[in-house]
Amino acid sequence: MASTERSIRDKPEAEDGEASLTVEQLALEAGMSVRNIRNHQSRGLLPPPEVRSRVGYYGRQHVERLRLIQEMQAEGLKLSAIKRLIGEYGANAERFADLLVALKTPLPAESPEVLSRTELIERFEVDDPKLVAKAEKLGILVDLGDDRFEAPSPTLLRAADEVQGMGIPLGAAVAVMGKLQRNSKSSARAFVELFLSELWAPFDEAGRPDEEWAEITDSVQRLRPLGVEALNAMFRLDLTAEIERAFSEVLERSK
Repeated sequence: MASTERSIRDKPEAEDGEASLTVEQLALEAGMSVRNIRNHQSRGLLPPPEVRSRVGYYGRQHVERLRLIQEMQAEGLKLSAIKRLIGEYGANAERFADLLVALKTPLPAESPEVLSRTELIERFEVDDPKLVAKAEKLGILVDLGDDRFEAPSPTLLRAADEVQGMGIPLGAAVAVMGKLQRNSKSSARAFVELFLSELWAPFDEAGRPDEEWAEITDSVQRLRPLGVEALNAMFRLDLTAEIERAFSEVLERSK
């Protein structure tokens, strides 16, 4: 057994177009079990091996396909959805890999901040487990264990800090953030549905033409920053209008 394991480990990666890996070596290369590889084959997610002397051999395309499947599963996609996306034996696998990269490319973002429970209490002068739980539910805080929390967006913490400094209770500020999150999710969904209905659906119905893949991938890359800019601009307009309306009513009542 030891010699077999050693020979598998010592096997070099398959070169492009060369089918030289047994299923056991493919499993080691891709970091998954032979059973899972067999399952992917039976589902039509993996091209068949090249059979020589009654032994199946796999190459670089099989390794890349398995890694693509793993990436898609990590994004929450089910195998049935992955099969529909890449097509039988994955004619579009490389293009979907590029699309996944575009989807996962992070927007310019702030660095997360890590605080202890003690630091949170000192900063906000509140020790309320229910409030912390609410902040976790909204994604404002992420529990790291050992009474440590990560704030993915320190800007939200600073906003809560400043609002509290104005005399507004922290609980009320967190409740408003909950409303903002619901509206934000609705806006994000609307933007994604716009892309799917107006760009992806016609592309998909046309049979995903080769010459249009680059344009679709570029559209995905541009979608998120455009959505953020549009939402910020709309919120600024609406916030200004609401402030003017509210203070007009206040002034009217004070006459």
